[in-house]
Amino acid sequence: MNAALPRDLLPDYAPRPLPAAMLEALQARFGSRCSVALALREQHGRDESPFDVPPPDAVVFAETNEEVALVVALAQQHRVPVIPYGAGTSLEGHLLAVQGGVSLDVSRMNKILRVHAEDLTVTVQAGVTRNQLNNELRHQGLFFPIDPGADASLGGMAATRASGTNAVRYGTMRENVLGLTVVTAQGEIAQTGSRARKSSAGYDLTRLYVGSEGTLGVITELTLKLYPLPEAVSAAVCFFPSIDAAVQTTIQIIQMGVPIARCELLDANTVRAVNLHDRLGLRESAMLLMEFHGSPASVAEQAATVQEIAREFGGEDFDWATTPEARSKLWTARHHAYLSALQTRPGCRCVTTDTCVPISRLAESINASVREVEEAGIPYFIVGHVGDGNFHLGYLIDPAKPAERETAERLSHQMVARALALEGTCTGEHGIGLHKQGFLVEEAGEAAVALMRTLKRALDPHNIMNPGKIFRI
Repeated sequence: MNAALPRDLLPDYAPRPLPAAMLEALQARFGSRCSVALALREQHGRDESPFDVPPPDAVVFAETNEEVALVVALAQQHRVPVIPYGAGTSLEGHLLAVQGGVSLDVSRMNKILRVHAEDLTVTVQAGVTRNQLNNELRHQGLFFPIDPGADASLGGMAATRASGTNAVRYGTMRENVLGLTVVTAQGEIAQTGSRARKSSAGYDLTRLYVGSEGTLGVITELTLKLYPLPEAVSAAVCFFPSIDAAVQTTIQIIQMGVPIARCELLDANTVRAVNLHDRLGLRESAMLLMEFHGSPASVAEQAATVQEIAREFGGEDFDWATTPEARSKLWTARHHAYLSALQTRPGCRCVTTDTCVPISRLAESINASVREVEEAGIPYFIVGHVGDGNFHLGYLIDPAKPAERETAERLSHQMVARALALEGTCTGEHGIGLHKQGFLVEEAGEAAVALMRTLKRALDPHNIMNPGKIFRI
């Protein structure tokens, strides 16, 4: 296994000084929207990963495509790194300025540009968040289904190829982005794709940029697929005697072809945490949180089938939430799971890993990971979009105890190695960033990663776009 531990990545930290001439040009153009204040730089030099890296040299807030192009063109001229920044919710070190440079914040590019309700498409700027978009669409009877939990920016979600709780029915960002506006490493504004639902015109540049983690250019606008709000929606929780019973239920649901919209696993540790955080009073055992979309008749049929399957595996206390308020309360608690878990061990840091495996191998993958972490004695929690074989395991460590970090990283690597052995992937939705570069080689192979490097060098010959991420140059 060639996967490098994170401590082996950070010695590559080799900042490129920000030339005074470039800083002067940025300050002359952007005024107060270009800042070198330490507090702001530190905010933009920290994400939810366990890494500590010095902050970027400057932060620039762009508001138009042309302003993004100007920043990138200056960076190209001076050979300075540019790190795109949206909402700061990434988990694998994507935002860290490992070679210094400029954090390019697009959060003010937050306009919904065009809604084509008749075509079920929308075009937005990259800083629009998923909640902002859905709040705008609700009165038109439409919604955008990709829900990674955090209120992430849509540009960031495309850059990391995000998915989330609805992926089992609606797919991921890969399936739901029709076209992009991107600023290339040369500072040029380019369009990819269109509003058409399919195309055979040339290379699929849209898919090239979706999942590129800011290493090939800056996504500034997106054209996305929309969906009608379902006629009926019902959510349910069901409790199980073990994680294995909950996972086996999920496998049966998928294999029987039930078109469930969401199927989320919370282990007992996570339920305990959200109970404390949100005062829910849920039974503290392994739990599936499910949602059904469709007509009233189809929703009732789906729910009856799932309830019958759950009983076969010891599922109990099948509780329904049919009002929007009740459903919102449950899903809000699910989305708070990460922060809720952190609060169970004050002052801790979280080393989190996600993997995705074929659905038939999911129980094997989760059960082995649970055994290992229980034996190690590290506090942990599990959540998962188990309907598509994806789950997350968070190790809660004391940052003052290096031995705990070492143990967490060892367990994380064992979990990922197992997923690869089961013909899965090292990350279902977090992306590679800094944390999983070694496993990308294990999964894709040296030849495929070499091809990725060739693309990177061709599109970004001076390695200014978010350098140090996905693979080493």
